[in-house]
Parts: sequence; C-alpha cells; structure tokens
Amino acid sequence: MNDAAAPAAFRRKLIEVDLPLAKINAESAREKSLRHGHPSTLHLWWARRPLAACRAVVFASMVDDPGDCPDEFPTEEDQRAERKRLHDLIERLVVWEHSTDETLLAQARREIARSVARGRGERAPDPDDRAAVLAYLAEHAPPVVDPFCGGGSIPLEAQRLGLRAIGTDLNPVAVLITKALIELPPKFRGRPPVNPDADPMQSGGWKGAAGLADDIRWYGRWMRERAFERIGHLYPKARLADGTEATVIAWLWARTVPCPNPACGVAMPLMKTFQLSKKKGNEHWTRPVHDREANAITFTVQDHAGGVREDGTVGRDGAICLACESAAPLVYIREQGRDGHIGEQMTGIVAEGDRGRLFLSTNDEHVRIASESQPEWKPTGKLPDQALGFRVQRYGFTDWNQLFTARQLTTLTTFSDLLAAARAHLAEHGASAEYAGAVTTYLALAIGKTAYSGCSFSRWQNAGDFVSGIFARQAISMIWDFGEANPFSESTQNWGAQIEWVARVAERLQNYVNIGEAYQQNAATSLHAGKGPIIATDPPYYDNIGYA
Repeated sequence: MNDAAAPAAFRRKLIEVDLPLAKINAESAREKSLRHGHPSTLHLWWARRPLAACRAVVFASMVDDPGDCPDEFPTEEDQRAERKRLHDLIERLVVWEHSTDETLLAQARREIARSVARGRGERAPDPDDRAAVLAYLAEHAPPVVDPFCGGGSIPLEAQRLGLRAIGTDLNPVAVLITKALIELPPKFRGRPPVNPDADPMQSGGWKGAAGLADDIRWYGRWMRERAFERIGHLYPKARLADGTEATVIAWLWARTVPCPNPACGVAMPLMKTFQLSKKKGNEHWTRPVHDREANAITFTVQDHAGGVREDGTVGRDGAICLACESAAPLVYIREQGRDGHIGEQMTGIVAEGDRGRLFLSTNDEHVRIASESQPEWKPTGKLPDQALGFRVQRYGFTDWNQLFTARQLTTLTTFSDLLAAARAHLAEHGASAEYAGAVTTYLALAIGKTAYSGCSFSRWQNAGDFVSGIFARQAISMIWDFGEANPFSESTQNWGAQIEWVARVAERLQNYVNIGEAYQQNAATSLHAGKGPIIATDPPYYDNIGYA
C-alpha cells in the first residue's frame, strides 16, 4: 500500500445513483413477520428501522458508483455491468437468512474496502484475506455514526459490514438495547459459558456468542426457580371438575365503577366483550349474572352452545349497568377514576389443557390470593400530566405503579431483586465482573419484556388465545378488560419464553469481531476526532411521540 499516494477526486456513492429498491422494500416488509433471533424481539423499541434497509443504505453509502470510476469502467456498458453486479450483491445481502452468511458478508466488506482504498489512492488488501480486509476497514474506513440510534438497527448493520459503529441517544433504554446488540456480544466472542451445567467439550466449540446465550438461558432458569420459591404461591393451579389440577395461563379481569343509580350501587363491570375465545371448536364466553341478594355481578364461563352475548358494557360514550341498565357517561367514569373508585373484578380463568386452552369460571380462592398480594416496593414516578397518546391519566392513573396489579408488581420486583443475586452467582462460578454485568444486562431486558406484557393494560386476545403487550401503538390507552399472564406457566408471556427470545438474539449476533459503541448523550456532542464520519440516522420525533 502507498500511504503517500494522492487521494483521488471525490466520487459519488452508489446510493446517489441507483439502488435495487424493489428487493430492499420487499425484504424490509418481510421483516415484520420475522421473530426468532431478530433484534426486534430483544426488547420493544418504536419505529425500529428494518435491518434490510439499513444494511443496504450503509453498504451503498460506502461503495463508489462505477460511473465515477472511469479508469476501471471506461464505457457506459462497463459501468452498467458493474452496477448490476453490485445490485445483485445488495439483493442477496438484504435477505434475513443471509445476514449471518460469512462468505457473503466478506464479499460486501471487500467491496467497501475497495472503495475506501480507491479514495485513498491505495491498493486494496488481498480480497481473499478476510482478516486483512477487516483490519483495513478498522484503520481507514470512516466510522458510521447514528446520533439518534433508537433500537440500534443502523449501528448493528454498520458493524455487520465490518465498520466501526457508534450509536448515541438520549433515551437510556435505547442505549441499553444498542449496547446489547453491538457492544456486548463481540466482547465475549468465542468464550465458553461459566454455568456449572455447560458442556466443556461442546461439539465445534463455543462459537460467536453461543456461550453468552447459554449463560443467559441458564441463569434465567435459575432466576425462575428462585422466584417461584418466593412467590409461586401467588400463582395457584386451577382445580378441575375431575379433581385434577391445571396450570393457569392467565387470569382475566374487568375494571369496575359503582353504578351511578343510588338505588343500585353495584360494582359495574366495564367490558368491551364477554368473549373469551373465538377459536373454532373451543369457543367460550363469560356470562354475567346479577346476584340480587349480594347485589353483585358474578360470572360463569360457558361455551357457545346455549348462545352468547356479543356486545360488551362499555363504549365511547360510557357504560351500561348489568344490574339496573342505568347509563354511566364517560365523564362519570373518569370522575370515579380520579376519585380512586375504579376497581378490578376477575371474570374468568384460562388454564393449560392436554388438547388446548381450558376456560374456567372464577373462584374465591384465586380472587383472594390475587387480592392479598402485597409488593414490598413499587415505582413512585409520575406519569406526565400530558403526553401525546397517553390517555390513562384522565381516569386517575397518574403513577407508573398504577399500571400494574399488586401481584404483577410483586413479580416484577422479585425478578428485579434476583438480578443482584444472579450476578453474585455468576461471580461464584468464575465470571469476571464485566461478563457478569453483560449476562445480567440481558436478564434485565427480559424483565423489561415481562413488564411490557405483565401489566393491567395488556389485552387478552380472544381470537388467538394469548396475552398481548401494552403497546399496540405508541400510546397508553385506557382499556377496560385485561389479561394477567402467569410468568410460571409454559404458555403466553411466560418468563422462560422471554429469556429464550433474548438468548436467541444474542446467539445470532456471533459473527462480528469489531466491537461497537453506544453512548447516552446529546446528538450534538462529537465522539471522534480526525476525518469526519458517515452520519446515518432516522430523524428524531421530538415531541410528536409521547415517550420522546
């Protein structure tokens, strides 16, 4: 290489001339249906940019357009042929299944190195020497910086292409997600796990971040066992008619307010629907019954054989009392909420059956256990008085802890307390402080995923029989009936599944030898000296989104 060579004139990059947009768009749209191992399953982040688009944009921003390389491609025909070759490479590069193809990635890195060398007036490193190509990019290619990194898609794809990747954001959650994607896995690449059940003679060795993923799973299971010892009694099994027991998947609840009719005064269930399951062959609903003696509404779960009530009790204008049919305007419901009079009533139980979901009526024991849960600690932060898309404050939900049931708060604080214990356990097994911190970072992200679905604004989806998370969109909207998932089940939103989602992401991030960087700071703060970086970003939302 000739460091003294004069740099060539500025050349347009491929992105300035032409891209295979149809393929990029198709693969970007397809990513919405991808799950296992995809970074979007590590932790929720809004408006996460498609990896396919980010990979293509970073690559095309680094590679010269052949139209500005007349010495190598003197004719238009030569230029078109070279451009087509680069387009073919992009079309293969953006496919999700190819994102861990080291041969294909090495080819992409080679092309970037060629353009960097061309711009420096140098000879590119031997294309067959992958280590030399990576070393050349590390030394000479400009870093790729995303000052609004969010979910980390752009820094991750820059790193995948062998470039120095830097992400910054003001939101600490965004920074944590990005660190978990680009900083931690390369640091512990190729290291075996420290847990005592790990196979020291694993076939093929512990490649990439496989050892890290194994420890995430092991210590995640350990946390589950310790948590169940502490609070398993808060999650009782359901007793069936034949005397056997079944693990509960979810408890279903409805919010209540006192009926405005002074002659009635019953606790009015506020329900959008009475349907529990619409799955063909297992349709169930919960039938409301007015117990006149106790002046209470009770619920009996039954199938659709005897008919079903389609409409709920609450809509945009207010609610109807099931006991006396009095109307309760929405303004009244909000007043009751602000006065602390919104309650909760169990409306059904969903359990694991041998051949599918079991839908069961409530019972006093399950109601009592849920009501007796008392968390030792709860978050004390206030929701913003006003924020776009946040609607729950007008119903009296002004503190973050009010978004959870007492049992959910107990569970989340228990798992949070166990993080420190897991870190100490890692140290007992020989983990360094840095490695123990990395593993517990992923475990903390699993707790975040549990909070996302383990709150009283998580819907029971009766079309698919599962509990969904709080965020159907970038908002916290008022919902009236919700599902409380059992983290110790083997079904919807259980703790083991959250751990597995996180571990699979880490496991797939095993090909990158270059360590990325993520920082919490203002976008105007410079992180580097010397030659200017490549700035690749998705513009911020400012105050158009509530969380921003």
